[in-house]
Amino acid sequence: MGKLGTHLVWDWNGTLLDDIGAVIGATNAAFAEIGMEPITLERYRELYCVPVPLFYERLMGRLPTEAEWLVMDEAFHRHYWIRAETCGLTAGAAELLAGRQDAGHTQSLLSLAPHDRLVPIVRRHGIEERFIRVDGRTGASTSGKAEHMVRHLLTLSGVTSSPDRVVVIGDAADDAVAAAHVGARAVLYTGGSHSRASLEVAGVPVVDTLAEAVAVAEDLVA
Repeated sequence: MGKLGTHLVWDWNGTLLDDIGAVIGATNAAFAEIGMEPITLERYRELYCVPVPLFYERLMGRLPTEAEWLVMDEAFHRHYWIRAETCGLTAGAAELLAGRQDAGHTQSLLSLAPHDRLVPIVRRHGIEERFIRVDGRTGASTSGKAEHMVRHLLTLSGVTSSPDRVVVIGDAADDAVAAAHVGARAVLYTGGSHSRASLEVAGVPVVDTLAEAVAVAEDLVA
């Protein structure tokens, strides 16, 4: 059925995993290590973007130095992965994934989280079997998702007939950029890293729940 129906490429952080609290906590811990003031959730969602150094530039008024970037990047990941252990899935995510699989639809997971960190946490949440493929980042952490999306879809060539039957569901404008880069569609979810206003600039549908995201994705391909 995957060759005829909609294939969903899910994002992980801020989409399937409800981890925005962990992200804010880790971000502020990283800021503290170089003497920066903490940031609120609202401010984070207003300014966040990728590549991540550009997000720091919006906050600092300049790009971080190489030394500052290395300190903040290491500190963020150190604090984030401790917090991530206590994060749950977004409300309704497990049921949505199971329902699509049971109905014979295909879905995969593509994240900028490190692959060796991503797979174990997806497995611990008991949803690894819902996806035909799970891909995390294997290269540098500063770039966006577009080139990762190219490689991800190449591995799915036997599942989806063409990119225009693929819909990316994520919480960041970069998810829409990555989808457009490969000729796919995108639906963006407001529960993660971006405000609704910043997501709407991407020019794709914006929704407030994952159930809405799936429904809109199906309509986009129908």
